[in-house]
Amino acid sequence: MPSSTSDAELARSLEGGFVSRHAEVGGVRLHYVEGGQGDPLVLLGGWPQTWWEFHKIMPALAEHRRVIAVDLRGMGGSGAPAGGYDKKTMAGDVHALMRRLGHDRVDIAGHDIGGMVAYAFAANHPASTRRIALLDIAHPDERFYDYPLLPVPGRQQVDGDIHAGPGRFLWWFAFNQVPDLPGRLLAGRSRLLVDWMIDYLAADPATISDHDREVYARAYATEDAIRAAGAWYRAFAQDIVDEKTYAPVTAPLLGVGGGEGGHRLLEAVLPGKGTDVEVVAVADSGHYLPEERPEAVIDHLMRFFGARTPLVRP
Repeated sequence: MPSSTSDAELARSLEGGFVSRHAEVGGVRLHYVEGGQGDPLVLLGGWPQTWWEFHKIMPALAEHRRVIAVDLRGMGGSGAPAGGYDKKTMAGDVHALMRRLGHDRVDIAGHDIGGMVAYAFAANHPASTRRIALLDIAHPDERFYDYPLLPVPGRQQVDGDIHAGPGRFLWWFAFNQVPDLPGRLLAGRSRLLVDWMIDYLAADPATISDHDREVYARAYATEDAIRAAGAWYRAFAQDIVDEKTYAPVTAPLLGVGGGEGGHRLLEAVLPGKGTDVEVVAVADSGHYLPEERPEAVIDHLMRFFGARTPLVRP
């Protein structure tokens, strides 16, 4: 495990010849880490993480593919402009980056916010999309307006305790709607947020190490970084409007859900969002699939993207 949290050292620590690079595309500076050989496979991460959330799966994928893990607009080593955090614009960033790198058609896998961007990529750039995988998330639609803002005893929680009960209370969806205040509260204290989110959403929080958590905490340490990340959530209303204009994507679509219920959500939502949809569950995992169950995620992605026959792992 590298001692530093710098992107350059983190990239060098991975087998597969990974390097950390930047490119100016569409008025924003994007950071990405790439390595391996073969057809391009793009990885997009989520909140409150960075490209590093894929570090356990990148070396194995790079044995067969050119792996490109991108920090989204406002994430980690990428620029954090004033606007452009709707997922259609962010997908345009990734598309422009792929064109800059000489890739006309890519496979793309996204987790959390990155999954929303991956779906927007496939919807808006179908000729550039070969296959798409969504890890524990779907693109925002009007279902987002139905998420409860208060714990519901006997449904999602028990006696108002958000840590009890079968569901998850997504309070941060509302928290990140508030401009300015999250940054003022969390600047210099982001490790508190990172630890709480992982401990709440991971089936086994110990699978995400202290070093990994520090990588993420440093990426969200400043008020400006927190402002940009919150903008991903404040753009949900525009994302919902945009999604209504999308036809179901025609690229083969794989949904990979955590065994605590993420797959049930994907089974309910994804069939209406694509013409060729498959949903699989990863047992013994919470939300952070690439870090909690990397072997299972590698198998599903390699099988789906055509790299190898999968091992038998749920």
